[in-house]
Amino acid sequence: MSFIIAALLAAAVQAFPSISTRQSITALTTSQIDQFTPYTYYASAGYCTNTQTLAWDCGTNCNANPDFKPVASGGNGDTIQYWFVGYDPNLDTVIVSHQGTDPSEIWPLFTDVDVVLVPLNPTLFPGISSDIQVHDGFQNAQASTATDVLSAVESTLSTYDTSLVTMVGHSLGAAISLLDSIYLPLWLPEGTTFNTIDYGLPRVGNQAFANYVDAHIHLTHINNKEDPIPTLPTMSMGYVHPAGEVHIEDSGEWAACPGQDDPSTQCIVGDVPEPWDGDLDDHDGPYNGVEMGC
Repeated sequence: MSFIIAALLAAAVQAFPSISTRQSITALTTSQIDQFTPYTYYASAGYCTNTQTLAWDCGTNCNANPDFKPVASGGNGDTIQYWFVGYDPNLDTVIVSHQGTDPSEIWPLFTDVDVVLVPLNPTLFPGISSDIQVHDGFQNAQASTATDVLSAVESTLSTYDTSLVTMVGHSLGAAISLLDSIYLPLWLPEGTTFNTIDYGLPRVGNQAFANYVDAHIHLTHINNKEDPIPTLPTMSMGYVHPAGEVHIEDSGEWAACPGQDDPSTQCIVGDVPEPWDGDLDDHDGPYNGVEMGC
């Protein structure tokens, strides 16, 4: 993972509280924290191969949600991040999960450092203002799986007669899932509801992007301790985080931080004022005991 931060520096839910609307920093209760755990395992399972997730045979990550019904999977873990789609009958939601960066593969590293801000692809994102700009590498990664993921979600919604879609991911996978959170509602039927839960989310777009997310998406993005990845790309490069941050502090408290890029030391921007102030070992977790990876 050190390759990621070095390269970036060189390039210089319905069941959850409405974190994005809070006006002061508040601590999550143990019960609220535990509600995230099934989704954390789904995000971690995103690192497993498409063969493993389609068979739902991926060790601890799959065993944590044993009733999950896989519908489709894809990717090759290099030029295309692994992904899977299926249905959780206990949560009554479609799950969409994307793999994060694998530092042993060169292509995802190139994706991470392609930091030019560009408008969203008008073919995939019709009607979205060109003022909304996003990380070029993240957009290309999302585009490589977009239509396959959409088809799988449509199939799952139909098969299991549910109306809720939950997107999850960690690191690069979190960035892809956030872009999915804008993409999928443009193509799915009215009445479909959406929830996004991301971990170690890097900044994905500009101020107009963050404002759009805040207005249209139910997002929670969870940062662990002094993880530097959520501070990249930097605000000086024109990037802004949407609201919805939950910051796991050194004490173990989960702090719900209001607004965009809250500067308090209880939140990631204040705790890690510069990327080199962070600790990359915190990126993979633990998130309430769950370490990301397969």
